[in-house]
Amino acid sequence: MQHVDAVRRFNRFYTRRIGVLREGLLGSSCTLTEARLIYELAQVPHSTATVLGRELSLDLGYLSRLLQSLKRRGLVQAKPAPHDARHNLLSLTDKGRKAFALLNSRSREEMAAMLSELREGERERLVAAMSTVESLLGNEKRKPQIVLRSHRPGDMGWVVQTHGEVYSREYGWDERFEALVADIAARFIRNFDPEREACWIAELDGERVGSVFVVKHSKTVAKLRLLIVEPKARGRGLGRRLVEECIGFARAKGYRRLALWTQSNLAAARALYRRCGFRRVRKERHSSFGYALVGEFWQLAL
Repeated sequence: MQHVDAVRRFNRFYTRRIGVLREGLLGSSCTLTEARLIYELAQVPHSTATVLGRELSLDLGYLSRLLQSLKRRGLVQAKPAPHDARHNLLSLTDKGRKAFALLNSRSREEMAAMLSELREGERERLVAAMSTVESLLGNEKRKPQIVLRSHRPGDMGWVVQTHGEVYSREYGWDERFEALVADIAARFIRNFDPEREACWIAELDGERVGSVFVVKHSKTVAKLRLLIVEPKARGRGLGRRLVEECIGFARAKGYRRLALWTQSNLAAARALYRRCGFRRVRKERHSSFGYALVGEFWQLAL
């Protein structure tokens, strides 16, 4: 019952917050259901009452009364279907299209005003939470959604832990690698320059599964750091997407080169960097994380 009460409380809050309980939706003469009908007809003109009823889960008798009201007000028109005169094709009139344009613009303005009260990280959290609700309650199975967002409190701990666990499991590297990642993450937070640096956290249906950073090295050179994709999210093009975000950011900020450091045994990462246009400029042997390794320095001219 606790879960039931929580969902009901959220429903009451959100319907009040977005104003659907007001007598005229968005200052119009339309109810919420009428506005949904207008919206559907604007997206899919020449629909039938049967299709509309199925899409909106409306009783056909109730739908018929709503459509008659919209017709009387000159917002909707019906014409016999050319293939079957027993069915009518519904569409918006000129007046109906103007009503849709007004509803659509007011809806966007009200939502923009509501979101403007939140900081960027809060907006991202809200959208991610809504995506989770849609995923869990949707009647149809859909592909898991990957969202990229900027970092927020708690993310650096996840970045450090994930690097430590994944590289230990897949390559046998010891805790000294985790210490290196922790140092990089700490310096990023202490010296963060939002005009010249960025971090992207990838979420798969609200769960963190990847990260990448762009950090300032000099006025003309940026570094790509701490790229990781958890095994559960691999095979979706996420690694390339994260790298391309870094490239686009570095170009937009006026850097001339994007540099990175990797190891010769990280075959998948090296192949990804090469596909994205990076070239190895030098290499050196070193002993780190419990192994003899060959470090590689790669660069991309921007």
